[in-house]
Amino acid sequence: MLGENILKLRKKNGLSQEQLGEKINVTRQTISNWELGETAPNPEQLKLLSQSLNISIDELLDNDINSRMKEKIINIEKTTNIGIKVMKFIGIAFAIMLIIDIISFIIFMLVK
Repeated sequence: MLGENILKLRKKNGLSQEQLGEKINVTRQTISNWELGETAPNPEQLKLLSQSLNISIDELLDNDINSRMKEKIINIEKTTNIGIKVMKFIGIAFAIMLIIDIISFIIFMLVK
């Protein structure tokens, strides 16, 4: 994902691998390796990359907090919905058992 972002942003900024490499003091091959996902930049290189590509490090790394929070909320909603369905089933089963018990008790009293 990081490599794809570097490639996309490099092209968006109209930079060749060599030009970007010069800006952050690495070789063209290093940029190529990053874009292919074979290696990754160290923290200092990430800082220089974000500055050279006019983007935050979080955006460069796809650390989008909003989308992560949305995913967590969706997962919680799914879990809650499952819990509600289970509770409804238990409630219905309990109600049926109660009705059966009441009917059994009434029949028992009538027979006696």
